[in-house]
Amino acid sequence: MVDQGRVATVATTASHKRLIRIGIVAGELSGDTLGAALMRDLRRLYPKVQFVGIGGPQMLAEGLDGRHPMERLSVMGLVEVMGRLRELFGIRDDLVAEWTAQPVDVFIGIDAPDFNLRLSAKLKALGIKTVQYVSPSVWAWRQGRVHGIKASVDLVMCLFPFEVQFYHQHQVPAVFVGHPLALSLKTGHHAKAGKHVLGLAPERHIVALLPGSRAGEVSRLLPMLLETARILHQADPELRFLIPAANDARDRQIRTLRDALPEPLRHAVRIKVPTDDSGTIGRQVMAASDVVILASGTATLEALLLARPMVVVYRVHWLTYLIARWMVKIDQISLPNILASQTIVPELIQGAATPERVAAEASALLNHSDAAHQQQRSLDAVHQQLQGGQAALAAHEVLRLIQVEKPL
Repeated sequence: MVDQGRVATVATTASHKRLIRIGIVAGELSGDTLGAALMRDLRRLYPKVQFVGIGGPQMLAEGLDGRHPMERLSVMGLVEVMGRLRELFGIRDDLVAEWTAQPVDVFIGIDAPDFNLRLSAKLKALGIKTVQYVSPSVWAWRQGRVHGIKASVDLVMCLFPFEVQFYHQHQVPAVFVGHPLALSLKTGHHAKAGKHVLGLAPERHIVALLPGSRAGEVSRLLPMLLETARILHQADPELRFLIPAANDARDRQIRTLRDALPEPLRHAVRIKVPTDDSGTIGRQVMAASDVVILASGTATLEALLLARPMVVVYRVHWLTYLIARWMVKIDQISLPNILASQTIVPELIQGAATPERVAAEASALLNHSDAAHQQQRSLDAVHQQLQGGQAALAAHEVLRLIQVEKPL
């Protein structure tokens, strides 16, 4: 009788004799964090691997052979993308040409679906296996995209369990791999621990301001957030505000706006820059804060996992907003509310995102501990739901797809 376990082990051992090349593209800081973790897990499971593509400082530190700066992909909004189409198509075509001449075993697109899914379609037509790591929000808007995803990717690796059901309903291969941070970050976080890490006085009340990591987001949102800070500081001059700068370009952009503030507000607004390539400066700032005011996006997931009381804001080009309103199929836009299937954090979007309204919501969390504690309890409950994934599962799924690793 054949020992199937031994056969699988022998096959896996034999496959380790060859070098595999993995194409990988991340379009923003959160994708860079996921990509770096995935690269580490893949190399641990299969040491003979090379990575080539596009990523940020964390992925480059893990050995990525970078082809273009990640910053060139960091553009958001239907209207905003239009002005960059020629450049984006050029980057895509450059990668396709290279991976035609020197094929990769698999391509992994991390988030950035507007870029990565188009790239996946080209590569899959060439016979290259393709993976989308982080599902686009097809369950929320433009649901017809699921047909294009089915045609362009061999596997969708989902961060959230409810996404898998949607894909299976449309016969798209998908697996819930969980979010690495949901597994690594513990529930019950307290801001005092975060303040200690940043050398801040434990009794000092801190408000984090996170306008986003893209230049366009900062230019649209930070002036409004700084005006919000002025209102809050006027009510409580002891408040301090922290703004994380994802990179040198954002640091310069943020500093220019901050330095135009009058004293004493300018002194109360501090900019925190990365001290290494770990990509954790935003997380450290949120962890040290009593209240977080942040742009809707993936950073809200980190705030959720840290159980930080938060106010979510967002503004986009007015035409982008009108188009999105027509296409969106859900009532909530922030991940905490979507995952909880109810409103647990306030959302102030577009015209509702005024300094006065944002300051009022933040004040309620700062001054009424019951409201903040209730929000934290709800965030911890969602965190526990997200801990169903397994460590390194995403790496195992990639290796299984290209048949160099047996499934878990």
